Amino acid sequence: MNSISVRALLVRGMLAGLAAALPALAVAYLLGEPRVDSAIAFEEAHSHEHGGAELVSRTMQSTAGLSTGVLVYGVAFGGIAALAVCVALGRIGRFGPRATAALVSLGALVAGYLVPFFKYPANPPAVGDPSTLDQRTTLYFLMVVLSVLLSVGAVILGKRLAPRLGNWNATVAASVAFIVAVGLAYAFLPSFNEVPEGFPATVLWQFRLAALTVQCTLWASFGLVFGHLAERLLAPRPTAADQVAATGATGLATAERP
Repeated sequence: MNSISVRALLVRGMLAGLAAALPALAVAYLLGEPRVDSAIAFEEAHSHEHGGAELVSRTMQSTAGLSTGVLVYGVAFGGIAALAVCVALGRIGRFGPRATAALVSLGALVAGYLVPFFKYPANPPAVGDPSTLDQRTTLYFLMVVLSVLLSVGAVILGKRLAPRLGNWNATVAASVAFIVAVGLAYAFLPSFNEVPEGFPATVLWQFRLAALTVQCTLWASFGLVFGHLAERLLAPRPTAADQVAATGATGLATAERP
């Protein structure tokens, strides 16, 4: 793949990320923000501190702040995913651009979010000890890096085992190895249970479910949009003029036969 194609795919990936961020933003606003408000209300009701006025209003946080964060996230990770598609295209099997984009999107969701999420799930305000914030943040990003590296290793392992075991058995073996490695990481990395007493379990569960839904919406939308754009770029359908020219060339070749 030449540099022009890579650049074109990068631009399309960022545009697809922007487009995918729009439905994800709607989900975040409709499902996530009400739970954030509930968590803030709990925090304010049980806080013994009476600080001054907040620097950024809650309305600004839930509108402009949320929109900026989700849209920037979509554009940035859309570009990264597009580069991953450039690397994966033709190297993970005989998949076209659309299928490769779908597989990369699924891998990004699983390795980049689901695996770290099940170890260190998202928390609303009022959940989590402020004194362990730095440690929790570091461990979360460590889990993300481990998950991505292990997923890449599983793909490489599957490719090397395929000639001896066949594609199906190699895929199963690589998947089992990935699950075992992730399980060991789960076992050895520390866990945190810092939900304050009396915090509504329903709010916590619904917030985490909303965060999961946002990511699923983002990556599913990205896979569909970017797959379409990548296929139009790398495997365009013949136009009517091309079909007429091809038909004419075939007829001419047939007429020239002795």
